[in-house]
Formats: sequence, C-alpha cells, structure tokens
Amino acid sequence: MRAPRSRIAFGLAALLLMAAGARAQSLIELYESARAHDATWQAAQAQHEATLARAEQTRAGLLPQVGLQAGISRTEADIRTDAGTGPRNFNTQQIGVQATQPIYRPANLATYEQGKRQHEIARAQLALAEQDLIVRVSQAYFDVLAAQDTLRLVQAQKAAVGEQLAAAKRNFELGNATVTDTREAQARHDIVVAQEIAAANELQVRRLALDQLVGRSGTAPLPLAEPVVLPAPAQGDIAGWVAQAEASHPALAQARLALDVAGLEIDKARAGHKPAIDATLGYSVVNNPQGVIDSAMRTRIHAAQVGVQLTMPLFAGFAIENRVKETVALEDQARARLADARRSVTQATQAAFLGLQAGAGQVRALEAAEASSQSALDANRMGYQVGVRINIDVLNAQSQLYQTKRDLAVARYNLLMGQLRLRQAAGTLTAEDLRPVNAALAAVAQSSR
Repeated sequence: MRAPRSRIAFGLAALLLMAAGARAQSLIELYESARAHDATWQAAQAQHEATLARAEQTRAGLLPQVGLQAGISRTEADIRTDAGTGPRNFNTQQIGVQATQPIYRPANLATYEQGKRQHEIARAQLALAEQDLIVRVSQAYFDVLAAQDTLRLVQAQKAAVGEQLAAAKRNFELGNATVTDTREAQARHDIVVAQEIAAANELQVRRLALDQLVGRSGTAPLPLAEPVVLPAPAQGDIAGWVAQAEASHPALAQARLALDVAGLEIDKARAGHKPAIDATLGYSVVNNPQGVIDSAMRTRIHAAQVGVQLTMPLFAGFAIENRVKETVALEDQARARLADARRSVTQATQAAFLGLQAGAGQVRALEAAEASSQSALDANRMGYQVGVRINIDVLNAQSQLYQTKRDLAVARYNLLMGQLRLRQAAGTLTAEDLRPVNAALAAVAQSSR
C-alpha cells in the first residue's frame, strides 16, 4: 500500500504546484475568453445573424422586382398558298427587361411586419444566450474554487488526523491509552486519504470542464479575498423582482413577439381572398435578321410597356378557408405558450429570490457554526489531554469542523451564483453584473486598494 499512496501524494503535490505556478485569472477574464471560444455561444451568434438576414428578406415583397429575359429561337415553316408551297426559315433574337412594383399586396405587408418582429426575436434570443453563457462560466469558475477548497480542507484534515494518530500511538506506547484509540485514528486517517483522492479527481474534472468552456488549458481561477467580503445582496422584494421579470425578460418578449407573428400569419391567410395589384414596366427588343413568317425583310422591334395588373382570386378549393382555421389555432397555441412562459418566469424568479435569501441565511449560520466547531475542537483537544475526553471525540470534532468549513465555502459560492441566477431569472443579467462578484476575488481586491 505504501507505493500507491506515495504516487498519489506525488500526483497531488504536482497538481498543486501546477495550479500555484500558473497565472491566476479573474472571472471577467475567463468570461471574455469564453465569448471567443464557447461553441454554444458562437452557434447562438450565428443563429442571430441568420435570423436577422431572414427578417431582411421580408422587405423584398414591398420592393420592385426586376428581371432580364433573353432568348434566341429558330423557326422552320412550310408555307402553302394557292401559288404553291415553299419553306420559310428564320431566326428570332429577343431581349427584354421587366419590372414589377407591388401596389396592393396585403400578404406581403403582413410578411414584412413579421420580419420586423423576427428582428426583435433575434435580439431576445441572443440576450438569453448571453445570460446563459454568463451563468455557465460563473458556475464552472466557482466549481473549480469549491473543488480546490475541498481538496485543501481534506489535506488539512488529513494532517490533523495524522497528528492525532501519532499522539494516540505515543500514548499507547506510554500506557496512557488503549489500542482502540490508535485503531480509531488509523481508520479515520484512511478514510480521509480516500476523500483526498476523490477530491483531487473532482478538482481535475472541474478544471477540465472550465478549460473546455473558456478555450484555455491550465486555468487557475482567483480565490475569494481574505477576509471574505461578499457583494451586497440584491435589493427589493419578491413582488418587485417578479414585476421586473414580467416587464423585461427576453423569454417573455420572445413569446409576445411570437404571438404577434401568429396574428400576422392570420392576416396573411385572410389576404388570400383579397385582390393583388401590381404596376408593371417593361422594355424589349426583338430582332429578326431573316424577316418573319410572312415577310423576308429584316425587322427589329423596340417596345416599351407600362401598365397595372390586377389579380383577384375567385375559388381555391377551400384552401384559403382551411389555412385561416390553421393560423387561428396556431395563434391560440402561441397565446398558451406566452401564458406558460409568464408562469415559468414568475416561478423561476420567485424561486431564485427565495433561494438567495436562504443562501444568505445559510452563510451566516455556517459562519457561526464554524466558530462553534472550532471552539468544540479546542475543548475536546484539551479534554483529551487531561483525560476527560477520548480520542474519538477529538476525531469527530475535527471531522465536524472541516465539514463545516467545506459547507461554508460552497455556501458562499452558491450565494454569489444566487445573485447572478436571480438576475437571470428576472431577465436583467448582463456582463456588468460580474463586476461586483469579480471585485470579491483576491487579486482584484488587492489591486483596488
């Protein structure tokens, strides 16, 4: 068992040295790296550009359509008259330009209005993707810090248990303790070694996840400054946050715009019963070098055309009526989705607000528990030295203290994430909201002084 443990210890030391030697990065720095690398964010940006381009396409239905036509043909005819029969062969060359300007096309106008809504939908979708990126980077960042704290505290606990194990062995050799103390300390030491291995593996996994997200290798997030000073909690009450979410959340804006698009789709369907009026303008040149069918003289015709064209649908096999029914049902679907989105946003905002309040209370309780656990450990150590406490009491007190420290570290990170998740739930999260969180980090806090 000695060789594997020595290799594990060497690996842990190398991991810590690598983390210490690397230049630490702030949360904002890694967020900027993620914006340039994350595939999900880049896909969202590409979708945004595609949606904008698709929205611009709808303008074409209101603008002139200009086309060029050109052709050449060969005619071979057999002309029969009272005077006799004879062949007549000739070529025809034609070129022309035709322009059409819609004057009254209600379906095209509705499509154009849909394009404007799609432009706004694209912005809402990109805002949601940006908020998601902020939360994903922050969560990965604090996951690494939490894993580092867990490994550090497990190693500190292993050192403390090792000291307790050594003390138990000395007391046993002196006859002041039973072998039970030594075995209990050895068992606890073995458990902590196993926890150390698991914590080291968890740290590697979390760091790899952060590396992949930001497109860097060997990332080293800055820890929280000592003493820990967390940003002030979000102000306001739960009703105010819910009202803000209903007013500005991109998901609700997207659902409202989708309802508008569905209503305009009904207008497009009903436009199938309405006439369409276009203005037309054309110019063409027809050249017959060998003449035409009834004349051998060369002809060249230049013709300009201008006019207004009316198209009136009369009967389309009930397709228009059924299309209207379909779009009305789809509008009802969009309205139901808006209501569902509103309920989801409200619930998420309420849950995030309550979670943030609970997280702040948990941090305060764990800070008090840390001080109490330290006092309990000191008392048990003194009691063990004077013989009124046994070894297992000290070991349990140590375990409780380090577990409390780990819980407190995680609770602090969860509180920071809770601040961001509340703003995400309300739809107001931006990159600027990372600044107060970033200011709580060690190097950032030192540079600001």
